[in-house]
Amino acid sequence: MANAMNEPILQLDIPGIKKLRSGKVREIFDLGDRLLMVATDRISAFDVIMPNGIPRKGEVLTQISFFWFDRFASLAPNHLLAGANDIAGVQALACLPADLKNQLAPRSMIVKKAQPLAIECVVRGYFAGSGWKEYQKSQTVCGIPLPAGLQESSELPEPIFTPATKAETGHDENIPFERAAEIVGADIAAQARDLSLKIYTEARAYARQRGIIIADTKFEFGLFDGELLLIDEVLTPDSSRFWPADQYAPGKSQPSFDKQFLRDYLETLDWNKTPPGPTLPSDVVTKTSAKYLEAYERLTGRSL
Repeated sequence: MANAMNEPILQLDIPGIKKLRSGKVREIFDLGDRLLMVATDRISAFDVIMPNGIPRKGEVLTQISFFWFDRFASLAPNHLLAGANDIAGVQALACLPADLKNQLAPRSMIVKKAQPLAIECVVRGYFAGSGWKEYQKSQTVCGIPLPAGLQESSELPEPIFTPATKAETGHDENIPFERAAEIVGADIAAQARDLSLKIYTEARAYARQRGIIIADTKFEFGLFDGELLLIDEVLTPDSSRFWPADQYAPGKSQPSFDKQFLRDYLETLDWNKTPPGPTLPSDVVTKTSAKYLEAYERLTGRSL
């Protein structure tokens, strides 16, 4: 755990609270009838976690998610119960040292113990990444036929839902909707698809007014008492491709507010994209941190 507030937080343990799992970014702790999710400042690229983190990245991910959870509360129920700075009734957190609580507060959320669906809910509004590669080969994305003549970074005729499996290691695998329905059930798959498309469509329109194109995004849903909830993070630079609207030019890859700056740097190295990741130079860390903070400020109109 870092001592200074601007030092990246890479590892996190909380005295007296059981850690259930540690992901690429988030630490999940058991609070009995609820969970504490803490976003660290770890950053991964090509499925490898880098040895040094990005200051304040976890704050940005958490605070952007809070913003969207609030904005879409009437559209999709979510798992959020409270932020970690709202610790009334959570005895395990109330007893923590003040400096630890201060570090947890901006990067944590207290959530319901929903059972995550075994699929990723991906919505694409523009051509990028694996979708563009597939289109070049077969004029489809996840098996969905698309018109001829589209370019890299083109806006699609309409947003499409392209679910994926969840890979414990390596890359998620794109699957047809029919396969997603087999995995989670036809009714749940249809609910998740319809909510994903609604949320993306509304978020894209809002973000465009703030100078950001949301090219694509990945939602997570979970079941709690039979109800489908929006969970995890929502429309962040980690789960989405954010492009600056004033620089948008189809026919090539776009500048972005997400990890693309880091990926572009890593592509210049003699590194085989397997662990361990290379230590990032200070200028790459600083510029990546600035990209995350700018995304938050543009979307919310506030400064962290």
